[in-house]
Amino acid sequence: MNLQDIYHYKQEVLSPGKTVMTLEEFLESDLEGYEYVNGELVYMPPKTLELGCICSNVAFFLGEYVRTNRIGRIYLPYTAYRIGESGLIPDVSYISTDRLPDDKSKPTYDAPNLAVEVLSPTDTIFEIEDKNFAYLEAGTQLVWALNPISKSVNVYRSETDIKTLTRNDTLSGEDVVEGFSCSVAKLFE
Repeated sequence: MNLQDIYHYKQEVLSPGKTVMTLEEFLESDLEGYEYVNGELVYMPPKTLELGCICSNVAFFLGEYVRTNRIGRIYLPYTAYRIGESGLIPDVSYISTDRLPDDKSKPTYDAPNLAVEVLSPTDTIFEIEDKNFAYLEAGTQLVWALNPISKSVNVYRSETDIKTLTRNDTLSGEDVVEGFSCSVAKLFE
């Protein structure tokens, strides 16, 4: 593909809301900057330095614990998951060793054990809640939604089991990342 073809492809084919591929094609593509939600490509703007730092903190603390205890793998926002009829890309995700696919060169189709989303200024409450409940419905056991403004974490176990932790609290991996804990304040440093 030459530069003109790439420009045309991005302008015509990848315009938000325009469906040009199936979920399977999306999951197998190397398309960056988009999620596939209910049959439509949704542009995901780049994270700010602040949000990138929060994602890095989560990945560092959680990743260190997971690696030390050899209980699974942490994935950054390059990994798409089949969540219902959507292909979603959490900011950080965790898959336990017993759920890791044998062939890691293929797209991940199962929901992660843990999905972490860091709220950005362009996210709406409706979008965040919809995404978090979609993760849970697809089999994700735990969702953390980090809010940089209030420096809090909403912990989702189900539609009726949601709790908010503030910077004075300790975030726990509960029975999903058993033994993991971290001060909420550290995630926002």
